[in-house]
Amino acid sequence: MVGARVHYPCPVPNQPPAVVDVPEQIRVRREKRAGLLAAGREPYPVSVPRTHALRAVREQWAHLETGEETSDVVSVAGRVVFIRNTGKLCFATLQEGLSQSDSGTRLQVMLSLAEVGAESLADWKAEVDLGDFVSVTGRVISSRRGELSVLASDWVLASKALRPLPTLHNELSDETRVRQRYADLVVREAARDMVRTRAAITRSIRETLHRDDYVEIETPVLQLVHGGAQARPFHTHLNAFDTDMTLRIALELFLKRAVVGGVERVYELGRIFRNEGIDSTHSPEFTMLEVYQAWGDQRTIAALIQQIITDAADALGSRQISTPAGVIDLDGEWAWLPVYPGLSARVEEEITPRTSIETLRALAKRHEVEVDPAWGAEKLVMELFGELVEPDLIQPTFVYDYPPSAQPLARPHRSDPDLIEAWDLIIGGEEIGTGFSELIDPVIQRDRLTAQSLAAAAGDEEAMQLDEDFLAALEFGAPPMGGLGMGIDRLVMLFTNAGIRETILFPLLKPL
Repeated sequence: MVGARVHYPCPVPNQPPAVVDVPEQIRVRREKRAGLLAAGREPYPVSVPRTHALRAVREQWAHLETGEETSDVVSVAGRVVFIRNTGKLCFATLQEGLSQSDSGTRLQVMLSLAEVGAESLADWKAEVDLGDFVSVTGRVISSRRGELSVLASDWVLASKALRPLPTLHNELSDETRVRQRYADLVVREAARDMVRTRAAITRSIRETLHRDDYVEIETPVLQLVHGGAQARPFHTHLNAFDTDMTLRIALELFLKRAVVGGVERVYELGRIFRNEGIDSTHSPEFTMLEVYQAWGDQRTIAALIQQIITDAADALGSRQISTPAGVIDLDGEWAWLPVYPGLSARVEEEITPRTSIETLRALAKRHEVEVDPAWGAEKLVMELFGELVEPDLIQPTFVYDYPPSAQPLARPHRSDPDLIEAWDLIIGGEEIGTGFSELIDPVIQRDRLTAQSLAAAAGDEEAMQLDEDFLAALEFGAPPMGGLGMGIDRLVMLFTNAGIRETILFPLLKPL
């Protein structure tokens, strides 16, 4: 079914079944269910015979020649994804669920009048539909066309599907396919492959970090103070304490508390939530990796993210990624590009931390970059760089030497007070991750968070709040450290050339 066009029947939302005009196929399937119950047969038994997985049958009897039969009896089970009923011989294809090593094995079963008898064959034809789960017991054979099969001597219904599977002859609706991912997974191998690809990437990330002696921990999702990033949070209320809370927008501040406490190499793979826009690269809930490394800095943490990404590429089989913009070579040089010189080269005019705001506004106008009149010079520089330079950075590039407002939690540059030690990793014109030498001076950190809280009080919904407990932790003393954050969804998008709604199995969607 790979590449087939699929149409997904869409249920009517927010309607009780009793008042809905039931489609004909659903009505017929419900009547079959009722008939089974009336005859004293269970349409949803608690268990059915199953001695072998479909994959195990394919592996164990792969040697059979065309037309060869065995006396080996097995019981197999799976979902019916193809069915062809003729007079005395019926064929069906069963499909089992995906695993780490494959996207869902299929196996043919055959029911003949001579093997199962007239009554059982008639029941099969009358009761079994596409989408049903069945158990089939019989001998393993190779058909006259060379198809490995189970020739049934008995069968039993395992679960009656009341909705038909998507059909393969109408145009695929991306919206419906994402809304009904369960149906998408049944009929499209590409959807199942995406699940396995994402699992392989996250498994590789953990293996890389464990190999380097990092400890995985979990931090709170519900937080009293939102911080660790500049983003608009989701608000909620905790009845037990009668207090307002937010869903976390980052993992950073609690992971740093762990480093203060002595967990010197720590990470978390966790869901975070930002109440912002939704498009092909942004989702309000997504998965982040954050890593903190005591005795490290922006360079050591950059080496770590490079190792993480190349190891993930190895897990998928190649360090070369084909994209519409060209082939990304992860084995090539990972460049380092300073923000101000990079922007200067693009606009063919020297831009420095001391360039006037009037000059930057004029540049934005000349290059048709939309800006907010309230933005300061540093924000204008970052916006110009993001619009004019980043899209052309196809090969892996660490963009570094940012102005301070870019990362309020990053350390001041060791040799230039107008900069901070921070980078963004750009691959394929998209930001994949960010990292920096962490700010551990509690006095400077208090000043920066105070400025953020004042901006929040003035109406900036993305500004961080003053987190007194985090500052208290820093006052206990934190070792020098490097830290990184990487969006897992963005990484999967890089390797698959898919949008974020494809990489997230069940993305948040606008209600119908």
